[in-house]
Amino acid sequence: MSIYGAINAATSGLSAQSKALENISGNVANSQTIGYKRLDTTFADLVSSGGAVQGKQVAGTTLATSRATNTVSGAIVASQVDTYLAINGKGYFVVTKAADVIDGQTTFADAEYYSRAGDFELDENGYLVNSAGYFLKGFQLDPLTGNAVGDSATVIQISKKPMAAKATSEIRYQANLPTYPLTKNADKTVPGSQYLDTSGAITATSNITNADLQDFLDSSISGQSITSYDQNGAPVNVEVRWAQTAPNTWNAYYSAGRDAATAAPADVMWNLIGQTTFTAAGKMDVLTPQAPNTLAPGGAGFVIDNLTVGGVNAGNIQFTFKNDALTQYADPKGLASSVALNQDGYAAGQVVGVTIDAAGRVTASYSNQQQLAIYEIPIATFSAEHNLRRVDGAAFAATPLSGVPVFGEGGSVLSNSYEASNADIAAEFAKLIITQQAYSANSKVVTSADEMLNSALNMIR
Repeated sequence: MSIYGAINAATSGLSAQSKALENISGNVANSQTIGYKRLDTTFADLVSSGGAVQGKQVAGTTLATSRATNTVSGAIVASQVDTYLAINGKGYFVVTKAADVIDGQTTFADAEYYSRAGDFELDENGYLVNSAGYFLKGFQLDPLTGNAVGDSATVIQISKKPMAAKATSEIRYQANLPTYPLTKNADKTVPGSQYLDTSGAITATSNITNADLQDFLDSSISGQSITSYDQNGAPVNVEVRWAQTAPNTWNAYYSAGRDAATAAPADVMWNLIGQTTFTAAGKMDVLTPQAPNTLAPGGAGFVIDNLTVGGVNAGNIQFTFKNDALTQYADPKGLASSVALNQDGYAAGQVVGVTIDAAGRVTASYSNQQQLAIYEIPIATFSAEHNLRRVDGAAFAATPLSGVPVFGEGGSVLSNSYEASNADIAAEFAKLIITQQAYSANSKVVTSADEMLNSALNMIR
């Protein structure tokens, strides 16, 4: 029985080393597979019953089992593709497979899988899909609050639908107006020459007509301009000018956008917004709107009634100077300085790019310079991830032994990166040499046992 036992043990060794060779060959084959987790081999001895006496115990056979290396990360490789992702830490992307295409629309399987293969790219329908054909899932975000909608992840799709235009509701203005403006009319030897020219039809409370345009331009200074937008996203160029009417007192105007060469003499060229006075220390003091304009909420600006430029009505727009943004200090150049204009509207826009931050937020960038967070990528973790079931494409399925996926405990997301295979060619070749030698040694045991059996059989000849 000892010789037969040796043959059985050697045969189990041959089988075990074959299993090890199978794992090694798979690891080598997938050494360049993104997100692949190698399979190592564990050997366990199976002891035959031989009693409790030490001298009667015998070595048993062996059994090879595969050991997952899910917890061993591969190298993080930088990429120029914005949608390539890696996980810095533990966890898996939640993915699924396409089920069918119905009326040109892709439908998806109910089953969820888990993968660290993050080579996702946008397909023709705006889905993020990796090279193995798995579609990335995420939580949709509310565009107003930025919070996740619902508690179920859906397949991420970057819609080609344009972002709607947003009409400008506020222009935030910042500037320092000079104590003494150096207008074209200003002459320091002539007191009052720096003030708004009211020698003609212009008054301190009137709009500026084409007939008085040159007198107005010669006795006012530029406040610069900004592009705002109406409700359809059409651009409206808002140009501002300031005219000093008395010490520490200024009028603000906006251009009506008419061409002076074609406008009638009575046509309004500049609309009076309102009057601003300053303290002797240069701080904004009293605002007096020009009817039908009104004071802005909080009193730090005006509400321009039906702002109209070039025939385009942009509606009511707040023209504000919040946080003491408008001052009057001496300026050697005699011009408006430190001017900054900002507004809150934008035109309609098309998607031009997608970025993903460390929190897993998918943000679409639009041609109108706006950005919108639309999805949040969840990272799934498991209490026993080594018990996940392997499926095709460097992905895994949950099992009763792995536990259910848990969210909120995984690593951070790295964009422009992907995780390489954790199978190292040099290490696999080293294991291959050992496995080959062990297989040869087991085959030699079988040969030796065969020769011993032949010798026993030949004893009776």
